[in-house]
Amino acid sequence: MRSVRLIPAVLGLASALALTATACGPTETPAAGKPAGTTASAPATDGGYGGPALPGDLAGKLKEHGVDLEKWKNGEWRNWDRETWLREAEDFVNPVIEGLWDPARMQSAKSPDQAITAQAGTGGTDPVPRPVGAQREKTPYHRNAAPVGKIFFDAPQGHMVCSGTIVKDPRRPGRSNLVWTAGHCVHAGGKGGWYRNITFVPAFNDLGKPPAALRNAKPHEVYPYGQYWADWAVASGEWIRSGGTNRAWPYDYAVLHVKPQRGTKSLEETVGAALPVDFSAPAPARAGTVGAWGYPQAAPYNGVIMHKCLDRATRLTTAPATPVMYRIGCTMTAGSSGGGWFRVLPNGKTALVSNTSIGPAGGNGWLAGPQLGQGARAAHEAVSKKFAR
Repeated sequence: MRSVRLIPAVLGLASALALTATACGPTETPAAGKPAGTTASAPATDGGYGGPALPGDLAGKLKEHGVDLEKWKNGEWRNWDRETWLREAEDFVNPVIEGLWDPARMQSAKSPDQAITAQAGTGGTDPVPRPVGAQREKTPYHRNAAPVGKIFFDAPQGHMVCSGTIVKDPRRPGRSNLVWTAGHCVHAGGKGGWYRNITFVPAFNDLGKPPAALRNAKPHEVYPYGQYWADWAVASGEWIRSGGTNRAWPYDYAVLHVKPQRGTKSLEETVGAALPVDFSAPAPARAGTVGAWGYPQAAPYNGVIMHKCLDRATRLTTAPATPVMYRIGCTMTAGSSGGGWFRVLPNGKTALVSNTSIGPAGGNGWLAGPQLGQGARAAHEAVSKKFAR
């Protein structure tokens, strides 16, 4: 595994990210633990299951689809009938099932394999970058990469895992409950619908324990800030319509709104960190050095250790007439999907500019992520507006 060559911009990026945690540490008790064009839903109601409130019109729509929330809570989520698989932007539902994601279930989760087998439109593609060896993040994670965490969800293939990042909410400054990830971590794209039981765990395995030790770890060592169930998600319209095809990878992003665990303290206040999203980041040739953070799960990694890669961005085009994606050399594997890509801005602040989307088939060595333009901004705005108050 090759080591990344540290240059001043790289050092600055790592240092900026390490300074983002300012609130309570894991030994303290946390106080809280649609694509553009979609319309706002009706006022929320309890839904009758004790979890996050559901929009009133959605509860009725679920009944029309034959989905009974009480049955879902008691195991209906295990059934994946294509006829009733909710897939449209306004159909997202994610009832809380207390105690579902225990440490054993989390460790059994697998990573979605999002590899690209063909590259079209090579006029917008640079040579394959040299592999950059992923580095372990320093522990405890809550002091060095506080906004980063793991996303767990259920898919037809079983228990699954991705990575995600806490990002700023423009309508709730300092009190964000937003998490950025990949579209393929929340929605099956053209072949299906919304995944189920989606929860976010910031600073997962805070002390970097190996799998064997993690089985007997104390809860605050596994999820130092607790678990945050998503009560709304927005993926791009392109991903919902055709996700999984080469034309959809440049739109492989999603925004989650998570429900605080208790009281009124937000995710950002509890963890003490959230990063702004830069929707006007320069093209790869001018982006300079970017860093990708996540929890790679596929071999040779084990999914419980946070890693990072730092490299100069290049271009990847996956299909003709589609936006160019960022690509960097990186040996992280599946499981790092959805993890944030960060860049130090001219003002010295760190911002999220992309997320891990795809890698090469049959091996590792590079990662690619979408450029976040107006469509991504619209998704971010849609979630922010929905929960503004």
